[in-house]
Amino acid sequence: MGQRCMDKLSSFLFEYDTPRMVLVRNKKVGLTFRLIQLIVLAYIIGWVFLYEKGYQTQDSIVSSVSVKLKGLTMTNESTLGPHIWDVVDYVFPPQGDSSFVVMTNFIITPGQKQGTCPEVPDTGLCSQDSDCSKGTYSRQGQGIMTGKCIHFNTSVKTCEIFGWCPAEVDYPVPNPALLPEVEKFTIFIKNSITFPKFKVSRRNLVESVTMQYLKKCTYHKVTDSLCPVFDLGYLVKESGQNFSMLAVKGGVVGITIDWNCDLDWPIRYCKPIYQFHGLYNDDSNVSPGFNFRYAKYYREDGMEKRTLYKVFGIRFDILVNGKAGKFDIIPTMTTIGSGIGIFGVASVLCDLILLHFLQGRDYYKQKKFKYAEQEPSRSTKKGKELDSAQ
Repeated sequence: MGQRCMDKLSSFLFEYDTPRMVLVRNKKVGLTFRLIQLIVLAYIIGWVFLYEKGYQTQDSIVSSVSVKLKGLTMTNESTLGPHIWDVVDYVFPPQGDSSFVVMTNFIITPGQKQGTCPEVPDTGLCSQDSDCSKGTYSRQGQGIMTGKCIHFNTSVKTCEIFGWCPAEVDYPVPNPALLPEVEKFTIFIKNSITFPKFKVSRRNLVESVTMQYLKKCTYHKVTDSLCPVFDLGYLVKESGQNFSMLAVKGGVVGITIDWNCDLDWPIRYCKPIYQFHGLYNDDSNVSPGFNFRYAKYYREDGMEKRTLYKVFGIRFDILVNGKAGKFDIIPTMTTIGSGIGIFGVASVLCDLILLHFLQGRDYYKQKKFKYAEQEPSRSTKKGKELDSAQ
């Protein structure tokens, strides 16, 4: 018993088993095998290693964006008269973060004060007092109804409201837009990024963007692709939209900054790529454009008043995407191991063809597989001999 255990242990420690190989001389199967191996090799080297950089470990981006706009324009609208508009007047919010609005058109309701006045016809038409429910307000209304039906003009009666009066009349929208010069304004984008895992930080003011270059450059996707100063008209055009049409009722433009950095190369090759996308669909007549309201408050004769602005503008959303990669032995070995495993697909497919589809499949099965049957025991053999003797 002890000797048998020693023999088993010796076999386990000092013997090596290797699978039996069968060499098949068949042109079709041989060519298929090599073709599949070639495809797998091209996939591993071309796609996994070179394109996807499977030998690198990667890190995602952490980003910060700030913007500054420059430009002046003048309007001579009947309500305001001659008026100069600068950055403080037409940019919202004024601090300029990664999402901001540039005003291109507006409707003004001057001299509003709290009191009673007729509602606008679009939301408050009535024919008698019972049509106006006292103490309630319409979903589209501009104040609380007093319960009276009064004349809006000589031909139309509307519900009287308590609110900021006179009520805003926000139609028609000026066309063309009142601030067409916005197309020539410029925006300066500053973007700082970091890849925490690799302790690498960059700005979009890369080495080639010097102080002298920054003073005179304007972004162009071919000639000045790294300049961080952009014409608003050029941005809208590159997003696939028409500025004159967009300026009337407003819209949305997306600016993406892509950082895809291979840190196996010097850091100076890590540069931003700018792209522009139109996010405004003017094919729909339901709530078209982009607009909001704000007010300028003042006191006159001891009473608080305001000038209400309905602002139409272009909203710019700046989105920063990116990743960085650097050589690491662990993902490299993992990729190589998975690639070696994929090579097994060639053997599986060729065995399938060899054993199931070729004319000599039965012959190949005999060569590939060795069949073994268990020998009958001695008692079984003796029983069969007695049966045959009787």
